[in-house]
Amino acid sequence: MFDYIRNNKRIVQVFLALITLPFAFWGVESYVRNAGGGNDVASVGGSKISQQELLQALRDQQGRMRQQLGREIPAEMLDSPEIRRAVLDSLVNQRILALHAAKSGVMVGDAQLGATIQSAPDFQEGGKFSRQLYDAYVGSLNMSQAQFEQRLRQDLSLRQTLSAVREGRVAAREGSNRWIAALQEDRDVSEFAFKPEQFAAQVKPSAEALKAYYEANRKAFETPEQVRAEYLTLSQDLLAAQITVGDQEINNWYQGQIDRYKQGEERRASHILLLAGKDASAADVKAAQAKAEDILQQLKKAPTDFAKLAKQYSQDPGSAEKGGDLNWFARGMMVKPFEEAVFSLKENELSGVVRSDFGFHIIKLTGIKAERAKPLQEVRAEIADELKRQGAAKKYAELAEAFGNTVYEQADSLKPAADKFKLPLQQSPWFAKGASVASPAPSPFGNQKLNAALFSDDAVKNKRNTDAVEVAPKTLVAARVLEYKAAALQPLEAVKADIEKRLVREEALKLAQKEGEAALAKLLKGEPVNLAWGAPRGISRVSAPGLAAPAVRAVFAASVAKLPAYAGVASAAGGYVLYRIAQVKPFVAGAEDNAQTKSLREQYANILADEDFSAWLAALRLRYPVEINKTILESKERVQ
Repeated sequence: MFDYIRNNKRIVQVFLALITLPFAFWGVESYVRNAGGGNDVASVGGSKISQQELLQALRDQQGRMRQQLGREIPAEMLDSPEIRRAVLDSLVNQRILALHAAKSGVMVGDAQLGATIQSAPDFQEGGKFSRQLYDAYVGSLNMSQAQFEQRLRQDLSLRQTLSAVREGRVAAREGSNRWIAALQEDRDVSEFAFKPEQFAAQVKPSAEALKAYYEANRKAFETPEQVRAEYLTLSQDLLAAQITVGDQEINNWYQGQIDRYKQGEERRASHILLLAGKDASAADVKAAQAKAEDILQQLKKAPTDFAKLAKQYSQDPGSAEKGGDLNWFARGMMVKPFEEAVFSLKENELSGVVRSDFGFHIIKLTGIKAERAKPLQEVRAEIADELKRQGAAKKYAELAEAFGNTVYEQADSLKPAADKFKLPLQQSPWFAKGASVASPAPSPFGNQKLNAALFSDDAVKNKRNTDAVEVAPKTLVAARVLEYKAAALQPLEAVKADIEKRLVREEALKLAQKEGEAALAKLLKGEPVNLAWGAPRGISRVSAPGLAAPAVRAVFAASVAKLPAYAGVASAAGGYVLYRIAQVKPFVAGAEDNAQTKSLREQYANILADEDFSAWLAALRLRYPVEINKTILESKERVQ
């Protein structure tokens, strides 16, 4: 558990983010529908996960990894059996949670949905909800507002389900106290390192050893096949950049799609809420209604006191401190009775007492924005981009097949295709066959299919164009070898110095570790060992700057019944490090937790919550049986 806290301080939060994030993009319905037979990779409680869903999830995961690493990574490197299984496990967990939320009837009301949308940072401008930002975001997802809000509603229901599980565990203070005391125990430690450099002079590899290593590792000394290529790229994005859109065309589009740019009427209101939910007792409902009627009478006498009374009486934590203000909202964002009341009021008019599923509301309408269409100037750039995209999509569909035919039929050169389609002929640097993290191929040759085609006999020996390969959606590339270098084994003489360095390093590491282990054995027996120990420093399990986890484990695993105590561990940097523990300082808690202790107490609770969540998810797997189609999971279809 101590290593857990050192290495996974936010694992619970990260896991929850990973398990819920996809719902914001695809929506719960994509997990609970039946995907149909024939290409199902898994079944969860009778609900199917299709091969297409798995492939899409793999593409999305690859996209996130490429974005995080900041460079192109070959698809085949991100589509291993291990990664496929991990992504499928994530889909299975998501499906289980979605099924459970639906069966449990976890619901998100209109008021909660509206509050979530209006408070989302992405939709804020100048500290206020921006309808324009909201519409633009929803439009970028190619969804209607109703579709987006339905998906968000379902996402919120899942988050509520997860939060209920995590927050249900209360950590006993006695247990957390023992754990915190162990984590914050301080040990004064000095160290001495046996470094391989100290033993290098003792190692003299023989000529026979050098040759034997060379013969046993010939593959390691081969230079791989390499090519330098020229290539053409036909893409929808490139075509879009070539398209010019005129003012008249933009104006015609705007006039023909005017409804698309209309913004419905919005209203701003404040309310005072007295809670009385569906499950409230008759007595509680009656008391809440009576209180609401009393407040309404006060407001009729002093309408300007609305904000003051909202702060005093409203039981809506999201708006009470703001004088009941709910900001701007459109139809469909609030529960029906509330919405009907708001849209029937005149500006600055008070409602009567309005009953909803949440309780009793008193509403004051504070503003009205009439329905309007965004002016052409405001959406001109958006329309131009849309027309360019449409034109490029149409042009790409028309040209893609012809592009592929041209590079195939005139296979001795790419120039005819470059001239015909007005594409720039580009050249690559030298790169090797295949790809690896250590030696990635330049874009677009990290694509497995294109890379393999360029190193085929037809491309290398006959100097023929490759086929047009789709390296990304709506992106075709055809290439041709300019120069080729065959794989070759470097002679022993050329690599002898490198081999000698490797052998010296390996043997010196062994000698350093052997010497370190022997010194530790003597120290543990109480025998004297002449070592120049470094300056002592205090470390704890949660604060050990510069010490790797194995070293921290060794220091705190050492018996301190008699001091000084000793520990030793092989160093990740090479060699062996001894640690001398001169003093142990137990942690003494103060009357109140300091900042670090508070943080550790929270982490302890998170670990217990994580254990509970794992157990709960395991129990759900029994309730919703999981069946994996290994044939489909291990199929040859790969992400392109």
